Amino acid sequence: MPERISLLFLGDIIGQPGRRVVAEYLHKLSPAPDLILANVENLAHGFGITAKSLEELRQLGINAFTSGNHIFDRKEIFDFIDKERQLVRPANYPDGTPGQGWCTVETSGVTVGLLNLQGRVFMEPLQSPFLIADKLIPEIAKQTKLIVVDMHAEASAEKIALSWYLDGRVSCLFGTHTHVQTADERILPGGTAYLTDLGCCGPTDGVIGMDRAAVFRRFVEQLPARFEVATGPAALRGALVTIDCQTGKAVSISRVHYEENSIAS
Repeated sequence: MPERISLLFLGDIIGQPGRRVVAEYLHKLSPAPDLILANVENLAHGFGITAKSLEELRQLGINAFTSGNHIFDRKEIFDFIDKERQLVRPANYPDGTPGQGWCTVETSGVTVGLLNLQGRVFMEPLQSPFLIADKLIPEIAKQTKLIVVDMHAEASAEKIALSWYLDGRVSCLFGTHTHVQTADERILPGGTAYLTDLGCCGPTDGVIGMDRAAVFRRFVEQLPARFEVATGPAALRGALVTIDCQTGKAVSISRVHYEENSIAS
């Protein structure tokens, strides 16, 4: 077993532009981290996931995938979600919901647990992510001390509260969903690495990845409009963490920024 592992977590990947910039970045990245995770709920044309788009990322070397409130936007998901052992949806959906809320991933002889939760403030009234975490983390801890949490939530306060609530019980907790990367990365006193939002991998000239015209129609004219993924340049956002394999505690955390057609680092 290695003393430490490096883990790269990519923010919400949005449609074809997101997949494109992720491919470019990972092809340039050297050395590669031990484990690569990504939120994929916006993977297929900005909403939901298809088996083909998921396989595209797997071929790039991404090891496991989290999601959020858009996980069931495409009906194709019901054909494969129960077969995808490295794809997780929020664990606080009701019992019996297709898919799984957590999984384990193997890398360099080390087992890493991956738990997906969803917030309730300004979102669907799912079960409490705090209480579901209390229930599931002991189960995951039976297999590994290295536990990563994706908290897919709208409210920063809810993400921050959960990070403090789980400090010392998980290796890192990353927020997703808002598509805008925050600048508050830190390691909490108990050893949990935290970032309120990873940001997204997708277009930079839209509104959180979506074409501006439809957004203006909703905001200005207050009329319904179908959102489409924006075109133009793309960027990648995420976080890189180093975790001690013996203790499961984070050693370092840094934000990842990459603009299309630049040099990966």
